[in-house]
Amino acid sequence: MPKYPNTIGSKLPKVGTTIFTVMSQLAFEEQAINLSQGYPDFPVHPKLLDLVEYFMRKGYNQYAPMAGVPSLREQIVEKTHKLHGTQYDPDTEVTVTAGATQALFTAITAIVKEGDEVILFTPAYDSYAPVVELNGGKPIYVQLKAPDYTIDWNEVKKVVTRRTRMILINSPHNPTGSVLREEDLSQLERLTNGNDITVLSDEVYEHIVFDGAKHQSVARFPKLADRSFVVASFGKTFHCTGWKMGYCLAPANLMAEFRKVHQFNVFTCNTPMQLALAEFLKDESHYLELAANYQEKRNFFLDAVAPSRFKALASKGTYFQLLDYSAISEESDTDYAVRLTKEMKVASIPVSVFYHSRVDHKVLRFCFAKQEETLAQAAEILNKI
Repeated sequence: MPKYPNTIGSKLPKVGTTIFTVMSQLAFEEQAINLSQGYPDFPVHPKLLDLVEYFMRKGYNQYAPMAGVPSLREQIVEKTHKLHGTQYDPDTEVTVTAGATQALFTAITAIVKEGDEVILFTPAYDSYAPVVELNGGKPIYVQLKAPDYTIDWNEVKKVVTRRTRMILINSPHNPTGSVLREEDLSQLERLTNGNDITVLSDEVYEHIVFDGAKHQSVARFPKLADRSFVVASFGKTFHCTGWKMGYCLAPANLMAEFRKVHQFNVFTCNTPMQLALAEFLKDESHYLELAANYQEKRNFFLDAVAPSRFKALASKGTYFQLLDYSAISEESDTDYAVRLTKEMKVASIPVSVFYHSRVDHKVLRFCFAKQEETLAQAAEILNKI
């Protein structure tokens, strides 16, 4: 069969397969313990599964309304008000999405035009910059300050220009496990006061914050909420990443633009799952107890690897833990991550791939959203290195 001539070029010439796919595939090939890609290896709550089946068998298997089923949007509004004190309108300010990545794509596409600048904090989740570039925007990178990965707001002020269209924040932060403080959000509020900058806040790990800290959502800050998209994930919260269910909150003027893209991007999402999630959200213990459960897993993993030569700075949020291997090897983190997978049979993610320009602090990211048996097996290997 003749090949189509490659004359059209690529809109993303520098983008290849994501590191998550690469390392998970390598883990599969090497039969390694996979602590690379961020998904749990424990089951979804049986009640939630029963609810999905119930609504499927009741016949709710056709298209839901474009913005999402009303009962789910109402539960999202109620949850947000309880947690952050902000009242969103379920009809005009909430949209259910096919996962958080779709919500991020849609928000950027709705706002960013040719020549607009978008401020990103590196290391950054790898979907952000490509979407900005697809829409003709220019990513402007500000590097977080290692080893605790904090924002220097004076540096941010220096890169704000008349072309700055959006600032994208992520807390709790993937890949580092850091969290933004109340003062960080206050700084962002002051920085965006009196201009037209939109904020996109990736809050998919909102319920996984440790050591008594409180998640600082932009929804808690009225002046920020008025200019912000808030993106959340049911998959991260309820251990069902394969369902690809999330949502976006925004004031009505921003949400109107979001829905213009959403309706032609995905239009609507899985109906029985939406109805099941709406019912499941009525019991707030399902998400309020999440932080304590994951903190136990974090502590278990940290205690398990304590005898090793790896150095850990305890994760403050998410279900990821960074381990510094500089006392073990001078190899690049990409090379060491591959060797660790092939020779030691533990897969991780090298953090340097989340930077725009190569920054290698000799740090790997490990996912601890696993059963204790899995974490113990991985730690036993790491302790022998």
